Amino acid sequence: MNDDRSDGRQRLRRATAEVATRSYAPYSGFNVAAAVLTAEGEVFAGVNVENVAFPSGQCAEATAIGNMVTNVGARSIVAVAVRGPGETLVWPCGNCRQKLVELAAPECSVLAISADGAEQERALADLLPFGFTEFESQ
Repeated sequence: MNDDRSDGRQRLRRATAEVATRSYAPYSGFNVAAAVLTAEGEVFAGVNVENVAFPSGQCAEATAIGNMVTNVGARSIVAVAVRGPGETLVWPCGNCRQKLVELAAPECSVLAISADGAEQERALADLLPFGFTEFESQ
């Protein structure tokens, strides 16, 4: 494992820990935090935001992506971390996997972290092997 990759993982862990308590999850009680690492080395975090008019809420990954695009206009994600509550390892839902594929570098990895410190890592391509990668007109 090279130092840049290890440093990136540590920064993602820290970012998700910092925002984890900001989640708005009054209906499920399931607080999720996520962070994305850009090709430029910047980290952007987000949390899930529920809404009584389900499914109008927003996943933590979507919030982090929105923060990334809004704040610096970045378009290349090299790593993602998703933090769940307690012992739970949380992976991006199908919708968020596709959102990540849209902006992911080919080597993008996803780190699932539990609040109690367990973690697993997978390549985004393994989580969504046949994701849509570009619009093709007929």
